[in-house]
Amino acid sequence: MRGGLFYETVPMKYTRLTKEQFEELHPEFINFLATQSITGEEWEDIKKNKPEVAEEELDIFSDLVWEGVLSKSSYLENISAQQLFLFKVGEVQMSLISLKINQPDIDITTAEGYTWLQQNYMDDSVEFFTSEKNFSNDKHLDIFGLINQGAVITKGNLYQFFERFVG
Repeated sequence: MRGGLFYETVPMKYTRLTKEQFEELHPEFINFLATQSITGEEWEDIKKNKPEVAEEELDIFSDLVWEGVLSKSSYLENISAQQLFLFKVGEVQMSLISLKINQPDIDITTAEGYTWLQQNYMDDSVEFFTSEKNFSNDKHLDIFGLINQGAVITKGNLYQFFERFVG
């Protein structure tokens, strides 16, 4: 019970922010607590005497932060030793440009391998693929799924560079 009202426990949609992320977002978290009329003193009391409520507040805040981040995401990249996956987030669908390196001795996650790719992206040993996929009924959860698989949010420079060759 908080503020005289009962509220249901809602499962997290995404994942809880790390301790470092919470520290970075400390001012925003204070504002979040303030919107719920929770003072600093009350927060300390909740953490001490109602840890389950504190955990839930951390989860709710984490989901709000993720929603904000995901709603602003336009490009993602996922790079492995032999493949590069570049995603462009649209309104209803996501576009993919993928590069596959068919040379086992090249690892584009290393500085040397990445330099090789920059100089040889038009080489016969580099294959390009493109694809488009409509989002499910939850676009943000789809994007979050890619992040959970190792994708990172970017400004899209690589996507825009390679888009010239596949369009």
